Amino acid sequence: MPEATDPTRTQRLQAWAARRHGLSPEAVTLRFAAGDASFRRYFRLTLPDGTTRVLMDAPPEQEDSAPFVAIAEQWGTAGLPVPALHGVDLDAGFLELDDLGDTPLQDLFAGDEAPATLAWHERALDLLHELQNRAPVDGLPAYDAALLGRELDLFPDWCLGEWQGLAPPPEWAALREALIASALEQPVVAVHRDFDAMNLMVKDEALYLIDFQDAVAGPISYDLISLLRGRYCRFAPGRFAAWTEAFRVRAIADGRLAEEVDAATFLAGTQAMAAQRSLKVLGIFCRLTLRDGRQGYLERLPHFLGHLEESLAGLPGHAAFRAWLAETFRPALAARLEEHA
Repeated sequence: MPEATDPTRTQRLQAWAARRHGLSPEAVTLRFAAGDASFRRYFRLTLPDGTTRVLMDAPPEQEDSAPFVAIAEQWGTAGLPVPALHGVDLDAGFLELDDLGDTPLQDLFAGDEAPATLAWHERALDLLHELQNRAPVDGLPAYDAALLGRELDLFPDWCLGEWQGLAPPPEWAALREALIASALEQPVVAVHRDFDAMNLMVKDEALYLIDFQDAVAGPISYDLISLLRGRYCRFAPGRFAAWTEAFRVRAIADGRLAEEVDAATFLAGTQAMAAQRSLKVLGIFCRLTLRDGRQGYLERLPHFLGHLEESLAGLPGHAAFRAWLAETFRPALAARLEEHA
């Protein structure tokens, strides 16, 4: 997580907010609210009348906030629940947004099978349908073969090579090609690209989308598996399949998916998409640790390895790669994590 204190930028941010509201810097209060896996930091601004807003500090030499601004405006116009923009200075890297509170969706989970957890996932799925039905794909970067491949390559480059000193197995190239091909066969929609519970804020019992600056035009199942195979829960295969089938039926009814896409085909494509994302996340979490010096990511690796194994188990073929995961990668990962601890 980025450091909570950067005196120079924080002072500039406070002065910027004060100028916007016609106040002296001493008349506005900033409190550090959060950081994320990028270089962005968030502060809560309290004005003299008690009004609160969230200020985003995104250093322009490290973060391009233009996509966030463009998508916030576009999705807001489409009626999607995103924070309103109250002030934008792209040159400085400062944004003033609605204050959506301090409750990300995962704070309301009470165990994988708890009624509250399942009910909130149902509501998140409703929001995902709304997103795909309303958000235009025009202007979004394409989630094409090159991007899918770069994401997959994070696994051998960072998780295997840099973190464990392992070479990918001979089956890696075929799996990589198959996962890219499967993703490109799916209908294209607006993809948030991290539709996980941490990026769904709950305020007054309503869900809001945040952290959507990396949105792309891509596979219809990507955000579905971001939610169902995310950081916080592991659902039984039957539960995952039931939610996937309900999603397919509704997507057909809405016209996002062709009627001839049967349940088995859609489930297989969703499993392939989940495998791609799990491999990407394994690589990203190692890169965040090794290159960026971030803490708290390595302990999540076994969770996403479990997601990867479940996803591949739901696909035909790839038995040799699955055996390599079980016999080589999983023991090596456990040993490396023990060393690190």
